Amino acid sequence: MSFERLLKPRSIAVFGGAQAQEVIRQSDRMGYKGEIWPVHPKKTEILGRTVYRSVEDLPGSPDAAYVGVNRHLTIDIVRDLAARDTGGAICYATGFSEVGEEGSELEERLLEASGDMPLVGPNCYGLLNYLNGAMLWPDQQGGRRVDEGVAIITMSSNVGFNLTMQRRGLPVAYMISLGNKLKFDLHDAIHTFARQDRVTALGLYLETMPDPKAFQEAVNFARELGKPIVAIKTGRSEVAQKMVVSHTASLAGSDVLVSALFERLGVARVDSLEALMEALKVLHVLGPLNGGRIGAMSTSGGDLTLLADAMGPSLTMPPLSEKVTQGLRATVHERVVAANPFDFQMFDWNDEDRMAENFTAFLSEDFDVSLCLLDYPREDLCDQSTWGGAERGFVRAARQTGTKGAVLATFSDTISESVAARLMKEGVAMLAGIDTGLAGIQAAVDVGAAWSRPPSPPLLTSFGQRQDGPVNVLDEAESKGLLARCGVPVPSARVVRSAGEAAAAAGELGYPVVVKALGVTHKTEVGGVRLDLGSADEVSAAVMEMSGLSESYLIEKMVDGVVAELIVGVARDEQFGPYLLVGGGGIMVELMKDSASLLMPTTRERVLHALGQLKCAPLFSGFRGAPPADLNAAADVILAVAGMVEDDPSSIIELDINPLMLLAEGQGVVAADALISLNAKPTSDHYK
Repeated sequence: MSFERLLKPRSIAVFGGAQAQEVIRQSDRMGYKGEIWPVHPKKTEILGRTVYRSVEDLPGSPDAAYVGVNRHLTIDIVRDLAARDTGGAICYATGFSEVGEEGSELEERLLEASGDMPLVGPNCYGLLNYLNGAMLWPDQQGGRRVDEGVAIITMSSNVGFNLTMQRRGLPVAYMISLGNKLKFDLHDAIHTFARQDRVTALGLYLETMPDPKAFQEAVNFARELGKPIVAIKTGRSEVAQKMVVSHTASLAGSDVLVSALFERLGVARVDSLEALMEALKVLHVLGPLNGGRIGAMSTSGGDLTLLADAMGPSLTMPPLSEKVTQGLRATVHERVVAANPFDFQMFDWNDEDRMAENFTAFLSEDFDVSLCLLDYPREDLCDQSTWGGAERGFVRAARQTGTKGAVLATFSDTISESVAARLMKEGVAMLAGIDTGLAGIQAAVDVGAAWSRPPSPPLLTSFGQRQDGPVNVLDEAESKGLLARCGVPVPSARVVRSAGEAAAAAGELGYPVVVKALGVTHKTEVGGVRLDLGSADEVSAAVMEMSGLSESYLIEKMVDGVVAELIVGVARDEQFGPYLLVGGGGIMVELMKDSASLLMPTTRERVLHALGQLKCAPLFSGFRGAPPADLNAAADVILAVAGMVEDDPSSIIELDINPLMLLAEGQGVVAADALISLNAKPTSDHYK
């Protein structure tokens, strides 16, 4: 199904009252040159155009239709438009699946009525095309015609409306509100806009993640075409998740897994609409960045201090090389320090040539991006002309050195659209605000890092498949037996049923040993675990004390020399299917929220990166004189667990190794405790 006619219409049919009139008014204001055909049962003229009574009366097959009538009439009109071979329709009406069962039934009727015709919505504002001026939108909008720009895809019409009013200098080529996504979903929109030659980057405002696998396919397609994507995804808080479900009648998706998906695919995630705007500006003007090495310059040490304090760990201001330092010293005033950040002060402020010479010397360092901090005076009360020397000097220096450059204002009130447009023509971005500007830089760094890696393989997901059959919960001994068969090291152990058998088993294993009651959850809390037992009498006594908890017991060789502990788990998400969880072992994963989630299939590189991001990561490299942990052996176990899931994605319902004990480097790891829940009818021989 092609949306090209709807996207670039040469003729538009509009249906309805006030909303339809606004489509005409805004299209006229934006200089749309195509035909507009109003349809209304009573009026004869709307905004200077002849009105038609029905779809049948139209002078031709419209490329696009804006249907701004009630939900019942919408279905009838869409049916007539489909029969007329219309290029596509925007359905404005509400009252469909977002309101419940009755609305869902109407939405099914709308789908049937549309036939093979493309359709956006229902329950949406529509589509803005700033390339040809077609404003399929029922309200005011604040955009301008552009020759090229970004495409913004939003799941909130009001957020889309607000974004059109931005005055940060972001050129928008397309804006679309998806509504209920009946026939035009998120992945369709990404595919459609990525294909457009005059679209430079895509921005997403998401409330849901409809289909992770389809999303991955669309993002990879955009990557192939060199179209970077940045997104803001709501639903981090419990309140926000409830609001999203209520608003859209769709799942919000696990937020931590959404972040994992974005990182996996190279979709930069930002936390605010302002950061979304700044990231899109960076990507539109400069594209993805090869790294986070920043060269920064300002007339003020105060500005540079604020900038330094705001930078995250992956953004740096590296010192200048000796060669660049010497070259810079030769050009600047004697009281100016040659360093990065570069406080160039006011000595050459009004001398464009001197500023260009100074900046060129500084930018001869190999920075990934360079920032010139300039806060412009108010246009309505002040004179901006004396800022021209610094601005033009920076533009000349960036061009001469081939540096990717941006002018950064310390906050958004001190930029203007005219300055942003002027800089953009010179290949320099204009960023508004230190925090949001750096978030934009970080987004471009994130995309660049992801694009330096090969694309990820298709997700291992059970999207749309419910796991609600019978479950077989293995006890600890059975769980460890399964893990051992899959290559996970476990302690030497025996299963016994009496104190006598326990003492004999302990003697065979060698002291010290651990005694555990089998089939008991949260064993520690109920006295079902005894550690470091050194004699037959201690083992027998431990079993006798646990006799009220279980009829069988696990006797294990005690593990010593532990450097660190991890949890390794498998859980399932209704949208993302099975995924891995790694984190600090014991209670640390809950107490310190010290965990990372990995979608599958995964790689050793991703596993080691996730381990390195944990709060307990300092323990792995030797803490306070302790030896380094065997992190490679831990990665082997995590990949073995991943392999168990990948072998048969439907078999493992839940898996928990806690703790996985990490010994000193070269000595391996041991799964000290484990619990596995299986589909009662696994398809792999591993689980039978």
